[in-house]
Amino acid sequence: MGLTVAEKLIAASLVAGEMKKGDRIGIHISQTLTHDVTGVMSYLELEAIGIKRVKTDLSVSYIDHNILQADYKNPDDHRFLMDITSKFGILCTKPASGICHQLHLERFAKPGKSLLGSDSHTVNAGGVGMLAIGAGGLDIAMAMAGEPFYVKMPEIIKVELTGELPLFVSAKNVILEILRQLTVKGGLNTILEYTGPGIKSLNVTERATICNMGAEVGATTSVFPSDEITRYWLKAQGREQDWIPISADDDAVYDRVIEINLSELEPLIALPHQPDNVVPVREVAGLDIDQVMFGGCTNSSLQDVMSIAHILNGKHVHGNVDTALYCGSRQVMVEAIRRGVIDNLVCSGVRIMEMFCGACNGMGFAPPTNGKSLRTGPRNFIGRCGTECASVYLVSPEVAAASAITGKITDPRDLSLPVWKYSMPANFSVDDSMFLRPKESFDNTPVRRGPNIRPLPELEAVPNQLTGETLIKLGDDITTDHIVPAGAHFLPIRCNIPEVSKYVFRVVDESFPERAKTAGGGFIVAGHNYGQGSSREQAALAPRYLGIKAVIAKSFARIHLANLVNFGLIPFVLVDEEDSHVFDPGDMLSIDTTELKQGAKYAVHNQTKGIMIPVETPLTQDELDIIRVGGRLNWIKLRNN
Repeated sequence: MGLTVAEKLIAASLVAGEMKKGDRIGIHISQTLTHDVTGVMSYLELEAIGIKRVKTDLSVSYIDHNILQADYKNPDDHRFLMDITSKFGILCTKPASGICHQLHLERFAKPGKSLLGSDSHTVNAGGVGMLAIGAGGLDIAMAMAGEPFYVKMPEIIKVELTGELPLFVSAKNVILEILRQLTVKGGLNTILEYTGPGIKSLNVTERATICNMGAEVGATTSVFPSDEITRYWLKAQGREQDWIPISADDDAVYDRVIEINLSELEPLIALPHQPDNVVPVREVAGLDIDQVMFGGCTNSSLQDVMSIAHILNGKHVHGNVDTALYCGSRQVMVEAIRRGVIDNLVCSGVRIMEMFCGACNGMGFAPPTNGKSLRTGPRNFIGRCGTECASVYLVSPEVAAASAITGKITDPRDLSLPVWKYSMPANFSVDDSMFLRPKESFDNTPVRRGPNIRPLPELEAVPNQLTGETLIKLGDDITTDHIVPAGAHFLPIRCNIPEVSKYVFRVVDESFPERAKTAGGGFIVAGHNYGQGSSREQAALAPRYLGIKAVIAKSFARIHLANLVNFGLIPFVLVDEEDSHVFDPGDMLSIDTTELKQGAKYAVHNQTKGIMIPVETPLTQDELDIIRVGGRLNWIKLRNN
């Protein structure tokens, strides 16, 4: 039996376990990436592990999220990152050199290699046939220390693409269609592998757009073959030597198949407040809007910027609409300037922002009160944009540009626009001067640390009996943005766990931190897909710091589940999902955890109601052993003694 592209990529990096669906496997990591929101914690953890130089082929620290310098916190973090990466042998970018996913795709992504990033959209690099996976910061630190990355062997979903995209229906609509079919939890423990004759019409940045938002269906990653289109992209980047061909065998077997005829797609839109709330644009056309954001890691390529400029050429942004553009990299900006694109956008009334993640995670350009914002990014979770009462819609660049002109949600096909087709340059402008090269060897030069950078909390081993009250009961699809908020006020304190813990569950219950502190900790009860969204490990560590004993849910998102293990917080899954209704806030619970064994059943004693509720844990024995001692850092220290 032949292998899929995904299986070939995994086999090339496999160092532990067998490629049996659902089994735990260990993968050697060739490259890592971090950014300034997640990177500070990763490097504090790397220090705690105790190595002197990273053991990967390449590790890169991108300063691309916390760019606004309203006070000392962000510039202090940037200085810390520049110092510590130099000591560890890690590349570091200057602030606002580009969005990590676009910039890594341009300069470092390699077919056949493995990439682990402390951001869920690391999967973007699957567009060049790379095994690219998002994970928590501690997992990145472990990979930099030479440890394998462990994950369940995923199922492989074949996405068969036929036809070609119609005019003004770009690649963003492909992944919106996938989200409409699979939902935000339908890709859990899967890899989406794109194939079929339709992929020949998609260039690398279009493929990366599709892979990028595969994170929103919960997929472990997404991949395209590495073919002549990949080779053309790498050659244009001056990296043709990095190309190798990778394709599925003719007799490869997939677990599921999804068929999409690109020719039949139409402009789609994700309504608030989930990326899978997808409908055709025509169904909501005419709705007044207040704001348009162009860019974000999903749609910030040269093609995206030129498509926006083509639609806006000679026209003006509607008077009621505020618009801004975030180019994905210096390369994108330079290429756009050389073509007169930026001039045209400025004349049309578009604000030109720095080259960073920006408004997508609420770091500036927040919508007004009760505002409606169209964005080309990957997420529209409630409150993520920085304004909790705003409504964010996810659209393609073409829909965003057409709507910016009319002031209403608009299908670009209704504007009688002239035909335009993007032609990728044969040679991109390449300037790697934004990368700060590390010192050649480790030395004792001090690392500058601002007062906001706090040491990692000490975590105790898990006791034999967990007792406490139900502090909060939540529904399905609770995101990491619900648990630890994004935005310009909160991103700068992510490296300060005592401070960020004051805002846990802020968007659903502002009283939670104080109640948890008063109660001496307790339990979280939730529905399906708990921890959906970003890789931020603070969503596990901050609740643990507040004394949370365990999380009881119907199911967990992959990255968050791993983060719970890393910080010694036990995840329990209800044996019977209907039992969720027997938990109420304030119920006193206890669980006997004297033995933590893979496959074992446990009983949650609801002391308030006098009933027992059966639960189990989805973890392997290795993961339970890590939890027992209080998390992965404690486990490493014990292993090394």
